[in-house]
Amino acid sequence: MRDTPKQLAFDLPLAPRFDREDFLVSPSNEQAYGMIERWPDWPDTVLVLQGPRGSGKSHLGAIWAAESKAWTVDSFEVTPGRVSHLVSNGAILVEDPDRSDRDEAALFHLLNHARERRTFVLMTASSPPDQWNLRTPDLLSRLRLAPSVLIEPPDDALLRAVLVKLFVDRQLVVDTTVVDYIALRIERSLARAAEIVVALDREALSRGRRISRPMAAAVLETVEEEGEGS
Repeated sequence: MRDTPKQLAFDLPLAPRFDREDFLVSPSNEQAYGMIERWPDWPDTVLVLQGPRGSGKSHLGAIWAAESKAWTVDSFEVTPGRVSHLVSNGAILVEDPDRSDRDEAALFHLLNHARERRTFVLMTASSPPDQWNLRTPDLLSRLRLAPSVLIEPPDDALLRAVLVKLFVDRQLVVDTTVVDYIALRIERSLARAAEIVVALDREALSRGRRISRPMAAAVLETVEEEGEGS
């Protein structure tokens, strides 16, 4: 018996939607969301937002940037020659300051100038400053004094809700039993949930079939094997 031919599946990633209404609040992120909502009534002009990859840090950062009219830069874009310009806006979002390619001296001057000018700074990172391997004691001391808020790994309800939203965004009709099956078997990560949905979308298109539990099981096994291989 011949195998059913597969269709060609073109991987067309969807642009992430970072609007306020697209952010799903749950016990795992409500403290962080509440702090973003509280702006400009922060305990300091600097706030460090921590959370694992794919936890929603960039989404919360985008919500705050839209509200505060902040400029958004990657940490490596903070250079000595740009510090004065960056703090002139009144609000700035600095993403991934825990990366090794940052300029520590420039970041330290940014924080000092921001304090002097009452410029708000939101920094999004995957870990607390003590784990950034900083070589500048003054920068580490400054960051230790800054308030921080943590996004916890997603709880069951949030993981399921995100899976449903990701499927809906791709216009995929999936039974709730399939969503439950996936949620119970993947790591508690919103990034992994997104990877699984993309893989299932591709597989369903290539087979020309609706996503089912057996298909989900096969895709989960493949993704897990690829992860172990890498």
